[in-house]
Amino acid sequence: MHLAYPAVLSALLFCTGLYGVLARRNAILVLMSVELMLNAVNLNLVAFDVWLSKTAQDTLHSGQALTLFTIAIAAAEIGIGLAIVLAVYRNRGTSDIDKLRDTAETDDGDDSDDAPESAAPTAAEKAEATA
Repeated sequence: MHLAYPAVLSALLFCTGLYGVLARRNAILVLMSVELMLNAVNLNLVAFDVWLSKTAQDTLHSGQALTLFTIAIAAAEIGIGLAIVLAVYRNRGTSDIDKLRDTAETDDGDDSDDAPESAAPTAAEKAEATA
């Protein structure tokens, strides 16, 4: 088999994953697109390892070893990424990336007495009222 076939397939997979990362708003779909990109890299590593092992005298199979390392990294990334997405979904009620840009808590930090009190209820008062 020619090296061009897996290389073209890998490029298509990587471009599809890149489009998914750039165009999607759902955090889980972005994680799936990152996994697609990592699998495209794995396909390239194995294809080039097989191609180079045909020409080299000693078969070291370093491409396959790197592929196993990449799979382990991808598994850890998915585990941690899904845990973060689920925690954010529980707190915010959405996994839309555009709506999660303000993930930092807004705390004014002004505890001085000369600041005028606003008539609008704070977030804590809203939470107590709904409870």
